[in-house]
Amino acid sequence: MNADKVKALATAVIETENRAVADLVWRVDNDFVRACEIMIACEGRVIVTGMGKSGHIGSKIAATLASTGTPAFFVHPGEASHGDLGMITNRDVVLAISNSGETHEIVTILPLIKRLGVPLIAMTGNPKSKLSEMAEVHIDISVEQEACPLNLAPTASTTATLVMGDALAVALLESRGFTASDFALSHPGGALGRRLLLHVSDIMHQQEEEIPRVLDNATFGEALVEMSTKGLGMTAVVDADNRLQGIFTDGDLRRTLDRDLDLKATTIAEVMTRNPISIHPEMLAAEALKIMDERKINALAIIGEDDKVVGAINMHDLLRAGVM
Repeated sequence: MNADKVKALATAVIETENRAVADLVWRVDNDFVRACEIMIACEGRVIVTGMGKSGHIGSKIAATLASTGTPAFFVHPGEASHGDLGMITNRDVVLAISNSGETHEIVTILPLIKRLGVPLIAMTGNPKSKLSEMAEVHIDISVEQEACPLNLAPTASTTATLVMGDALAVALLESRGFTASDFALSHPGGALGRRLLLHVSDIMHQQEEEIPRVLDNATFGEALVEMSTKGLGMTAVVDADNRLQGIFTDGDLRRTLDRDLDLKATTIAEVMTRNPISIHPEMLAAEALKIMDERKINALAIIGEDDKVVGAINMHDLLRAGVM
C-alpha cells in the first residue's frame, strides 16, 4: 500500500463530497420551501422511503425528523409492496428518495400512493425521472460525480441526500418553534434529556433523616457528628424555625482547625459560613452543577418557602444521576 496514494485518494473523496454539498445551496429554492409547507401541514406522519443506500439515508432522515418535532418513520419500498403499504394513511406525506428516480421498488408503489391521495415529495438526482414527474414537489440532489473512482458507488450522492434531509429537518424545527426542552422530551435517556428534564427535587436528599442540619447553637462537635453521619461533606445550620442561617463544610472544617480556638467551647455559629449559596428544588440539576463548578463547592443546601431547609445535594448525587 502506497501511503501517499492512499492520502491522495482520501483527500479527493473529501473534496468531491464537499463540492457536492456546496452545490446544494443553489437547490434550496421554492420547491424546497413548498416541501416544508407540505410536511408542516401534515396531520399524520412523514413516511420516508428509499431503496439500498438511499434507504439507509432515508432511515436516518426519518429519525432526524422524528427527533426534531416532525413525526416520521421509514417504510422499506420492497416491504411496502407486500403489506407495509398499509402503514400509510391519507393523512400522511411521503418523502421518496432515489438518486435515479427510477428505482423499481419505488416506482411500483407510486400509483398506490397517488390513489391514496397522499402528497408525494421526491428527492432525486434526476428531475426528468418518473418519480420526479409524479411528485407534487421535487428536490434536486444531483451531484456532478460520485467520490468513488469508478463513479459508481453511492458516495457523494448519499452525502448530498443526507445533508438535504438535515436541511429539511432543521427548517421544519425552526418553523415549529421546536426548543431544546422539546428535544429533551424525545431523548429522555440521553445526556441532553438528563440536563433539561432532571430537577434538583428529583435527586436531592429530602427525607428528614437524610438532611444534614444542626441548630445554630449546636456545638462544633455536634456539627462534626452530623456531617459524619449524613456523609454529604457539609451540614446546614438552621434556626429554631428551620430557616437557613449558614453552612459548615469540609473546607470550613480545615479552616477552623487552623485557627487557635477552644473547639469544645466553640459553637457552630462562630465558624460557619454565613449567607451561603443555596438553591431551590425546582431548579434544573444542570444549573446546580454549574453553580458548584463556578463556585468550586461540592455540596449545597436546598431551601423552600421562607428559606426553610428542605434538602441537600452534593456532587456525587449529580454524578450518580448522570448529569455530569
